[in-house]
Amino acid sequence: MELYKQQKVKIYNSLSNQKEDFVSINEGYIGMYVCGPTVYSNVHLGNVRTFMSFDLVYRYFKHLGYKVRYVRNITDAGHLENDADVGEDRIAKKARLEEIEPMEVVQRYTVDFHNVLRKFNLLPPNIEPTATGHIIEQIEIIKSIIDNGLAYEVNGSVYFDVLKYNEKEHYGILSGRNIEDAIHNTRVLDGQSEKRNPQDFALWKKAQPEHIMRWPSPWSDGFPGWHLECTAMSTKYLGEQFDIHGGGMDLKFPHHECEIAQAQAHNNITPVKYWMHGNMLILNGKKMAKSTGNYILPEEIITGNNAILSKPFPATVARFFMLQAHYRSILDFSNDALVASEKGYYRLMNAVNLLDNIQESNASSIDISEWIQSCYNAMNDDFNSPILIANLFEGVKTINLLVEKKETLSSNDLKTFKATFNTFIFDVLGLENVTSTDSSEKLSNVVELLIDMRNEARINKDWALSDQIRDQLAAAGVQLKDGKDGTTFAI
Repeated sequence: MELYKQQKVKIYNSLSNQKEDFVSINEGYIGMYVCGPTVYSNVHLGNVRTFMSFDLVYRYFKHLGYKVRYVRNITDAGHLENDADVGEDRIAKKARLEEIEPMEVVQRYTVDFHNVLRKFNLLPPNIEPTATGHIIEQIEIIKSIIDNGLAYEVNGSVYFDVLKYNEKEHYGILSGRNIEDAIHNTRVLDGQSEKRNPQDFALWKKAQPEHIMRWPSPWSDGFPGWHLECTAMSTKYLGEQFDIHGGGMDLKFPHHECEIAQAQAHNNITPVKYWMHGNMLILNGKKMAKSTGNYILPEEIITGNNAILSKPFPATVARFFMLQAHYRSILDFSNDALVASEKGYYRLMNAVNLLDNIQESNASSIDISEWIQSCYNAMNDDFNSPILIANLFEGVKTINLLVEKKETLSSNDLKTFKATFNTFIFDVLGLENVTSTDSSEKLSNVVELLIDMRNEARINKDWALSDQIRDQLAAAGVQLKDGKDGTTFAI
């Protein structure tokens, strides 16, 4: 029997603002769409956390035996400054400033995006479509919405009629906003906009003469609105209605709200069953911002080339740090927090390395089934990675007891325990064991040499030297364990 039939997942649905039992539209299959980056600059750490959160979701569903189609887009056109309907395209502006082609900007930062996510061990999506690769689909959706009476053309641009849509549907269903309040609080000056209502948003914008990125359409040479691309690509690859749509909390309004309205106006069906939103990452208690200098790039964590961290950290340690917080909670990134996470990470990896030292017994003195289910219960509860990690550290205690032969496991139980421990650490959490690098092997060789020196001192009854080696290693974070089979160490 597939694991997903035994393990029932609950997801916090932003649409209902409560946890709901997850039931896929088609049994055994999941369609998941996550809003990807606008590739006009290096991917920032907050983006990495968002994509890591959905990497965790993807990994767990795959582990449960679902066949998942994971779609994550690349926005390479149509995203104007300040997420507005007027202004300069972010990519075109970068191209103008650097005097290169817009697609050179796209290529440079798409490559950077992929390289960074690879370093943090994120699995690639099944499909990674681009906005410019789906202009035809976006034009066809606009035609459909116009035909349904919910969009209008003005001077070559096309806008979604929010007020007319709201007569039968609820614009604000996801964000909890009330359109009447928005109308009451909006002051519009004559000639300020060609929209009928300030709440309306662009489906197609006529390109001004200086606008580089443009395509022909029935209305004008122009470009699609930012919100439209995700509707076009998600429904093309996942169908008119699919299981999960994810993204950062900042996209809930207006981006995701507009997506719902567009899809409903086009297909007359609610497009997404479960909406998921990851929370923000702050730095030293403040919002990350280049303008204030309170900012760090993912690459700078690995290289140590920054003024914020005391030393370089492996990408997998940063991943472990991020997963120690629930995806819906705000996470404060700091040097002290990362140092503390590094200690926890190496404690976990040291336990992994000790697994092969455990000897099977004829019988088990402990019941591992309850611990295994506790790991599943954590992930089944809206992908609660911090609780899973806490349970894995309970597993570390068990490993130490098994190594010290204070507890025993039968052959079958030991295989199951090892497989479960490794699966949740590497397959579900997506961590990597960097303790097996050359530097770690060199450290092991040095410690083994000191252990040999200590053993020789003990043979010679030089207890002072023996204790000195043990105590100084302990002060350096290396704990020696004497047993009948010799001395082992843990970092």
